[in-house]
Amino acid sequence: MPTKKPDIDPFVAMESLRSALAEAGIVLPSLSVDAASPQLRLVELGRVRADVADRLARALQRGGRE
Repeated sequence: MPTKKPDIDPFVAMESLRSALAEAGIVLPSLSVDAASPQLRLVELGRVRADVADRLARALQRGGRE
């Protein structure tokens, strides 16, 4: 049986992600809500340099801990 996805405001999700990334010392300058498809509630992560992508991957592997 499929589960219903929770109704999460994309702006709240974006700010939560921005805050969590900042705690890990990571900034995604293009982080935003996709205004072109509001019904999908998409958060646009944008493009990042390779070093930022590597830092993000390392932070996720550590569970966000430095």
